[in-house]
Amino acid sequence: MSNSLRDQLLKSGLVDEKKLRQERQNRKKHKGRKGGAKPAAQDSAALELRERQAQRSRELNRKQQEAAERKARAAQIRQIILDQRLPREDGDQPYHFQHGDKVRSIHVTGEQRDGLVRGQLGIVTLAGGYELLPRDGLEKVRERDAGRVVVFNEPDGTTGTRPDREDDPYAGYEIPDDLMW
Repeated sequence: MSNSLRDQLLKSGLVDEKKLRQERQNRKKHKGRKGGAKPAAQDSAALELRERQAQRSRELNRKQQEAAERKARAAQIRQIILDQRLPREDGDQPYHFQHGDKVRSIHVTGEQRDGLVRGQLGIVTLAGGYELLPRDGLEKVRERDAGRVVVFNEPDGTTGTRPDREDDPYAGYEIPDDLMW
């Protein structure tokens, strides 16, 4: 029962081994030609379909890579902030600043307030809250995402003056650093 057709033909003597080998070789040669020639329209349609699929795959890969890069950048920023943030538990003075169109405040020490005014410290956002960072940490965060830096006073040597307006009648008066509003 388990005899194949080839074995049965050999036993009956209708076919010999030489003819079987020759037939097997002919089948291998002509296997690729089975359906005949395809029309050119089918070839071009199949080629166009493959090209569209490849384009879609490239676009999807690009989007996935961009998402992975954004996620890695966010993790780097979070790590920088957590590593370099300054403690504010002893903060006894409120420091007011504008974020978006709202005025926010955090409690800082007197030294931290002076550092914020002089540009040695800055404020960044982290998970809906605000953290104090030193200047080098702020630069690292700014390189990766400038939108996270909320307050950073550039030290230009003109603290307390207003050099941007020449016609300002109060240009000769300096604003005290310890002014609280």
